[in-house]
Amino acid sequence: MQLFESFSLRDVTFKNRIGVSPMCEYSSEDGFATDWHLVHLGSRAVGGAGLILTEAAAVTADGRISPNDLGLYRDEHVEMLARINAFMEAQGAVPGIQLSHSGRKGASPRPWDELPPKVAVADGGWEPSAPSAIPFSDASWTPSELTETRIAELVRAFAASAKRALAAGFRVIELHGAHGYLIHEFLSPLANRRTDRYGGSFENRIRFAREVTQAVRAVWPERLPLFFRVSATDWLADGWTIEDSIALARVLREDGVDLIDASSGGIVPVAPIPVGPLYQAPFAERIRAEAGIATAAVGLITTAAEAQSLVAEGRADLVLLARELLRQPYWPLHVARELGRDLTWPAQYARAKPR
Repeated sequence: MQLFESFSLRDVTFKNRIGVSPMCEYSSEDGFATDWHLVHLGSRAVGGAGLILTEAAAVTADGRISPNDLGLYRDEHVEMLARINAFMEAQGAVPGIQLSHSGRKGASPRPWDELPPKVAVADGGWEPSAPSAIPFSDASWTPSELTETRIAELVRAFAASAKRALAAGFRVIELHGAHGYLIHEFLSPLANRRTDRYGGSFENRIRFAREVTQAVRAVWPERLPLFFRVSATDWLADGWTIEDSIALARVLREDGVDLIDASSGGIVPVAPIPVGPLYQAPFAERIRAEAGIATAAVGLITTAAEAQSLVAEGRADLVLLARELLRQPYWPLHVARELGRDLTWPAQYARAKPR
C-alpha cells in the first residue's frame, strides 16, 4: 500500500489515503453550516485530500459541545451542507460527516471565549445529560442521568441525522464514540456508573454504541461506508483499554462498521498521555491486526515519511490529519511531490506548481 494509492470501502473509492480529521470550528448558529465551513472544508478538498470529514455534527440541539457547534438535527441544515459537499466532490474528495452527541461535555464555551467552563442557560447553554450524573470536572455542569426512554430517543436521533446526511450528499458517516462525548461516556467505567442494562459489564456498556450503530446502518445505504471513532484507551487504570477497543471493534464489524478511527483520551480533564509524533498509531495497528477491520491512524502525523510509513507498513489504511491541515491546507499536494508522485493540481493553481 502507498499513501497516494486509491482505497475502496463498499462502493466508495478514495483517491488517496489522506483524510481531514474532524475539527470543531465553533462557527455555527443553531447548528447551521456557514460560508466559513464552505471555505474551510472546500480549501482542503482543493488541497488534495481524498476524504473530508466535517467537525462533530450534533444529532440534537442539546448534543452540541458549544452553542456554536455544527448540527444535523433539523431538515433545514441539509441545504448548506449539500452545497459544500457538491463543491468538495467536484474537487475529487469524498465528503463525510461525523455524527455526535456531547453528553456531559455539552454547553461548553468556545475555546477562545473568556467564559466559565460551562455556558449558563441565560447565555444560550443547557443542562447536559449523560449515562450517569457525574460532571466532567469540578467546574462543569453536573449532567442529568439519562432514562432508558431518553436513550431510545437519542438512538432514533442518530438515525434521523443519518437520513439527513444522505439527503445532503455525504458518502461517509463517522459515529463519534471518542473524546469523552456521549457514546464514549457509556463505554468508559470512569463515566458510566449505571446499574441497569446500559451499565456494569462490558456487554452492557457497549449496548448504546451498538444500538446507535445498528440504527444508523439500517438507514444508511449498504453501498456507503460507516466509520466509528473510538478513544482506544482512557490512559488511566480502571478506564477503557485498548483490549476493550479491540473487542468492541470486532462486535461493530459485525454490526456493519467498515473502519475504526483510532484516537484516545478525553474522558477526564487530565490523564498521563505520552503525546508525541505518531503516539496513537499503535492503536490503529493493533485494532487492524487483532479485530480484522480497516483503521485510520490519527495524532500528530505531520510529515510525508510518517504518513507513508503508516500505510506502507500496513499499520493503518487511512491517515487522518488535523492541525497540520490547518497549517497547510494543500499538504497533500506538497507531500506527493516529496514522495515522487506528480499529482494534477487544480487548473486555477497549476501555474504555481513547483517545477
